[in-house]
Amino acid sequence: MTTFAALRPHSSICALRAIAVAASCVAAPWALAAEPIKVGVALDISGPFAGPGAEIRDGLNLAAKQLGNKLGGVPAQFIQADTAGNPETARQVADRFIKRDKVDFFTGPVGSNVVLAVGPGLFAAKVPFLSANPGPSQLAGAQCNPYFFGTSYQNDAMHEAAGQHAASKGYKKVVVLAPNYPAGKDAVNGFKRAYKQPVADEIYTRVGQLDFAAELAQLRAAKPDAIYIFQPGGMGINFIKQFMGAGLNKDIVLISSPFTADQDIIAAVGEPMVGIYNASSYAHDLDNAANKKFVAEFQKSYNRLPTLYAAFAYDVVMNLDAAVKAVGGNLQDKAAVAKAIKTAKFDSVRGNVSYGNNQFLVQDYYLRQVVKTKDGQITNALQPGKLFTAHQDSYAAQCAMK
Repeated sequence: MTTFAALRPHSSICALRAIAVAASCVAAPWALAAEPIKVGVALDISGPFAGPGAEIRDGLNLAAKQLGNKLGGVPAQFIQADTAGNPETARQVADRFIKRDKVDFFTGPVGSNVVLAVGPGLFAAKVPFLSANPGPSQLAGAQCNPYFFGTSYQNDAMHEAAGQHAASKGYKKVVVLAPNYPAGKDAVNGFKRAYKQPVADEIYTRVGQLDFAAELAQLRAAKPDAIYIFQPGGMGINFIKQFMGAGLNKDIVLISSPFTADQDIIAAVGEPMVGIYNASSYAHDLDNAANKKFVAEFQKSYNRLPTLYAAFAYDVVMNLDAAVKAVGGNLQDKAAVAKAIKTAKFDSVRGNVSYGNNQFLVQDYYLRQVVKTKDGQITNALQPGKLFTAHQDSYAAQCAMK
């Protein structure tokens, strides 16, 4: 039985294949002769995005377990490798997946820079890439591709929702802070697009940066009404601890991206997180059947609430399952498989979602606030209303696909 519980060396792939083939003996008759479906999973289990990478692994693992390690009734093999968030390492991993392992699908990376590095090779080989996290603006617009699917979100969109919130609150002097890589630039652009007025300053930090003394000094001198931050993983943990420790929260409202105020960050920072607002297309307290099942099973399996990383990874597998069913397990016609990924209906943990013309999800966006519950738990809670309803990203019009 294949899982994502731990990274396996490639020497174990033969054993995994044997298990998958054995499992086909109990599959539906039409699947008996089928080779196991192969999904290449490039994970970030080490490096600057290790926290989100582990969440993606666990979300994928749970979905695979619930489906009996099958996709559309066909035994599935998930081949994993750690890229440490390094674009060149990821490119080598993706190349190995394509040429040696002959994968049918690809998913996993956390960083947008990694997506842009591995995309060309996957697209040339017509391997559908379902993103469980990053959604670079390049692939949403003029460089959209029939084999790339933004099953998570388009990078700018979460930040657009936060900009909408900041504008509605009437903050006049806002500073934005993000890492200096593609997703960071998308974050700043997205926030500014919906905020609809000039920001006081844009501060870019290094990817993997853990000491923010210089940036905090800039903020203290600037005296903004609010700051908007996008600092995923360990970067976010350290920034919030240092921001609160410096006492800047007494004078500056902190608005966060969901990536810097999700359960992984909350667990590491604790009570100082209480009160922080963030915008997201996912919340663990969304009221729909698929999400309730997902949250309950995730808590049972991992003894914690899921993050949006885990939720989107779970949706990737469920999307693949629906697509494989739609094509009757026949993955030979690559164009037909890609079309099935885009059109096959699956029960998303986010409720009603659909792919736009550029193959990024059209979805709702919500305001969340970190709260302390009556039983002492610190977590995000949905706030009334929606920031955006059935929101399509701002780059779709630049995509030539229909």
